[in-house]
Amino acid sequence: MKILKVILPLMLVAICSCKQSGSNEYVAKLQDPMLYCKTVKKLNDVVLENNFPPVIASRNYAYANIAAYECIAASNKGFTSLAKQIKHLPELQKIDTSKKINFELAALLSFTKVGNAVTFPEGSMMSHYDYLKKYADSLGMPREELENTLAYSDSVVAQIIRWSKKDNYAQSRTAEKFTIQNNIEGRWVPTPPMYASALEPHWNTIRTIVLDSAAQFTCPTPPQFDLNKNSKYYQALNLVKQTGDSLTEEQKNIADFWDDNPFKMNVIGHTSYATKKFSPSGHWMNIVGIAAKNAKADFNTTIAAYTQTAITMFDGFISCWNEKYKNNTTRPETVINKSITDTWRPYIQTPPFPAYVSGHSTISAAAAEVMTAWFGDNLAFQDTSSLEFGIKARRIESFRKASKEAGMSRIYGGIHFMYDNEEGNKLGVKIGALTIEKLKMKK
Repeated sequence: MKILKVILPLMLVAICSCKQSGSNEYVAKLQDPMLYCKTVKKLNDVVLENNFPPVIASRNYAYANIAAYECIAASNKGFTSLAKQIKHLPELQKIDTSKKINFELAALLSFTKVGNAVTFPEGSMMSHYDYLKKYADSLGMPREELENTLAYSDSVVAQIIRWSKKDNYAQSRTAEKFTIQNNIEGRWVPTPPMYASALEPHWNTIRTIVLDSAAQFTCPTPPQFDLNKNSKYYQALNLVKQTGDSLTEEQKNIADFWDDNPFKMNVIGHTSYATKKFSPSGHWMNIVGIAAKNAKADFNTTIAAYTQTAITMFDGFISCWNEKYKNNTTRPETVINKSITDTWRPYIQTPPFPAYVSGHSTISAAAAEVMTAWFGDNLAFQDTSSLEFGIKARRIESFRKASKEAGMSRIYGGIHFMYDNEEGNKLGVKIGALTIEKLKMKK
């Protein structure tokens, strides 16, 4: 009897300890930054499968990440809300502190639901949303905490979606079509093999997040169209042709790796078919995840890095598209085919919008500035982003070096002039630096 009196309390302590240990398993599991990286990749896959062009893809990533970030900022664990820093983002509703909320799960759910709302087809991300709920439940999250978290996440989602709908995106869907000025030399015209219409000519009307306006930063006027062999224009044109005519294997690898064409039309004889990759913004979202893993960043830091990178790319595209359609310059392929040889083709496919300035250079430079601020200038790693497309990994020595390589890939690919690349890089650096200056995310 005495033995039982001693053993029973010990058994009860052991049982309680096991339950306590088991019930807290969900806390650590939901703080795994790789779970967030996988969630971002789910959105990236939806964007890829549904052929979202790069500018629209950047919008998807920006709003979804902001929703997640506002959840971790609300957890009061060292990060500050963006509401007072983004001038048109209203403050979120106050949290009922009497209710226990898991902010990590709220961030995951909010990203997924906002990502679902800004993409199509409807419901694309909801299978992952259901998975996250079941996963939390299977780890032992108390039912009341799960319900509180779901309700809180839904509140954040509703507010972010309501805010996103005021950015002029819906109105730009019905804006007038772009007028092609094919009677003026040097103006952009559609290029083979798709001869597609101009992509998003009114993207500069989308509301910016950090920039005061699409025209806050401007680029110098590009060299005037001039086929005199001593002109800056002709020299730049000739450089594209000569480079394309003598590409090394390494230059081809760089062009392929950074191609990031979300919809490439392949034409073989009378047969054509399309192949898909993620867009430039999708590629850089992947790089954030790989960098966060290599830097051993925690859950909240990983979300903050994704969010600030997504914001700077969103603004970067708006600013870049303002320059593109303001200057309306033709692509090298068009001029070479008309004035030098009609058999010349660029190594990669020319995208359907004006050349100056390079979008790849702009958003890569902007992203590199922000990511350098989070992870430093010497975080080297293998970028495995393109393995799923059969393209081998490349070594990233630093984010800034990677952005320069991404810009040069457009020269090797034959789709940009050197000044498109150089001025785009300068523009991106300014936008990235401004994003870092304006958004103070860590307390």
